[in-house]
Amino acid sequence: MWNHPIVQREFIGTLRRRRAAAALVATAVVFSALVLLGWPSDARVDLSGAPAQKVFRMFGYGLLAALLLVAPAFPATSIVREKQRGTLILLLNSPLRPWSIYAGKLAGSLGFVLLLLLTSVPAAAACYAMGGLSLGGELLPLYAVLALVAVQYTAWALLVSTHVNSSDAALRYAYGGVLLLAVVSLGPHYFLQGTGGWKAVLAEHGRCLSPIPAVMQLLGHSGVGAKGLVPTEDLILRSVAYGLAATGLFAALTVWRLNHRLFDRARSPGLITDERHWLIRTLRRMAFVVDPQRRKLAIAPLVNPVMVKEFRSRRFGRMHWMLRLAAASAMASLGLTYVASLGSMDWGPQTIGGLMVLLQGALIVLLTPALTAGLISSEVESGGWQLLQMTPLSAGRILAGKLYSVVWPILLILFSTLPGYLVMVCIEPAMWLQIRQVLISLTFTAVFCITLSLAFSSLLSRTATATAASYGALAAVCGGTMLVWLLRDAPFGHGAVVGALTINPLAAGLAVIRAPGFAEYQLIPGSWWFAAFASTLFMTLVVFRTHQLTRPQ
Repeated sequence: MWNHPIVQREFIGTLRRRRAAAALVATAVVFSALVLLGWPSDARVDLSGAPAQKVFRMFGYGLLAALLLVAPAFPATSIVREKQRGTLILLLNSPLRPWSIYAGKLAGSLGFVLLLLLTSVPAAAACYAMGGLSLGGELLPLYAVLALVAVQYTAWALLVSTHVNSSDAALRYAYGGVLLLAVVSLGPHYFLQGTGGWKAVLAEHGRCLSPIPAVMQLLGHSGVGAKGLVPTEDLILRSVAYGLAATGLFAALTVWRLNHRLFDRARSPGLITDERHWLIRTLRRMAFVVDPQRRKLAIAPLVNPVMVKEFRSRRFGRMHWMLRLAAASAMASLGLTYVASLGSMDWGPQTIGGLMVLLQGALIVLLTPALTAGLISSEVESGGWQLLQMTPLSAGRILAGKLYSVVWPILLILFSTLPGYLVMVCIEPAMWLQIRQVLISLTFTAVFCITLSLAFSSLLSRTATATAASYGALAAVCGGTMLVWLLRDAPFGHGAVVGALTINPLAAGLAVIRAPGFAEYQLIPGSWWFAAFASTLFMTLVVFRTHQLTRPQ
């Protein structure tokens, strides 16, 4: 298999990239540091194995998070780059069969991910040397589950790569699918566990689409989130079975699509709403707040033309889809408060508020890089920045127009859950001050995400690289600090957890609303000061880079 020409080209080509080398070095350094943090300071070993278990849990969760972030990155752009360069048609016309091409792509992408796993072996060996761990019962099963995770999400990313036409779109959909399979699939079981009926059974099986329950069972955390129920299922075998089935399905669909039909897709001619019958126009105006097929009006004199250009030209983040997303978010927040007010769930206002903060924060963290990371890098990559320089618009107005095109959709997301907060205030008027501070924290989260993604967009000349870097940085800030919180008091103390959560603006909202597990931490105004300072620093960098790009070449 390793003599396969596609494997050699994909694997060696990946290793030649600087970000691949940086990922390997960072993985080795981070996991070695995690083990050193929990290493005993004296020459004695705890016979109970409790310190080794704590370090092993931190190691396992960190390695799972690294795989979820890195595994889809390179295969998601593998086939779409071949399509853009015109080399995919050459591969399809070669003597290689579609399954052989797919096997080469899969093995080449997996080679780097498996190499990433190998860099963590010394840290795993150090955990085992501390004692208290079973090689056949804990360590090897963990690596087996993680290897399956790597194969499954690599297969998913390759399937996504056959459906899209740009690298940044491939990264958005690949990471969106990872979020759906790994995180969102856990939600129904959290709400329906213990209720009985076919919905609870379906939710129980649905959560096994995620590798997180299997890893939690291996690390001894299967009771977390069980609400007092004793878990009796073997989640590891079930997750492995579903993972193998999903991998087979992704592989079959990808091989089926690897043919000349990729280049023969018919395009719809489209219809303008203004050219349809009056009854159709009336119905569409009743159904759509923003009709995507209606002829657009001319740009008003006082409206920033760059903002209008962004709204009308980008395929992701169109206003009619933003309105639908905001409506779904508003209904979800109202649904949470409605269920809690009925008393059908034993949730307090803190739990409901924490879920709403997580919902809003997840939308902001997921959508902001997709909307912002290509604002400048896509113009530089496509040559559109030179056209903008030829217009009479100043650099400040160009940058302001691009910022407005992101700020308005994010504000729409922020306002979408206000009805749920208003219901909470009506139920518990004393929470008004907390909710006001939560909204301030979410505003700082949005500003931090926008400026960070825009900074990467100004520094990097490729949209795919800027998008991946933005998601990686936000995952490190919002997810990495949560890992420290998860391991509070083992081995991280209260001060270390507060310091880590302070740089996470989303954690400040959870602490203010006194969500379970966050009530003991005082994160404001320190978190607000950090977000304001970091946002100012990022924005200063963006202004400096914009000034450089607008100078005559």
